Amino acid sequence: MKTAMRAKDAARLSAIRLLLSGIKQREVDERKELTDADVVAVVEKMIKQRRESIAQYEQASRKDLADVEKFELQLLSGYLPQQMSDAEVSQAVEAAIAEAKPTGIKDMGKVMAVLKPRLAGKADMGKVSNLVKNKLSG
Repeated sequence: MKTAMRAKDAARLSAIRLLLSGIKQREVDERKELTDADVVAVVEKMIKQRRESIAQYEQASRKDLADVEKFELQLLSGYLPQQMSDAEVSQAVEAAIAEAKPTGIKDMGKVMAVLKPRLAGKADMGKVSNLVKNKLSG
């Protein structure tokens, strides 16, 4: 934050302040110090919000607002752990399916329950969910 202030980078400073505000708000709401996993969850939620906003702004032909959201998305992504490759995600899904032993698509929740703690912050859970659904239905 100090680096952004010194560089007079208003957009970066605003996005960092927004992130810190989100973290502090959750700490106040839950009345506890957040763990690293909790902070990652806050960042993931903010990233999801940015993606939804980008889609809505682009649909409404508001490129100026979409660009601001894209910048914030890029900045927030830098605070997540190293993302897993598609091959690594696929291996994790296969392992979770073997572990959960689902009988069909109705057991998707069991597989996701195994995957969520392992992949939180390391992979886009929307893509993981689609991959699990495809493997269970196919």
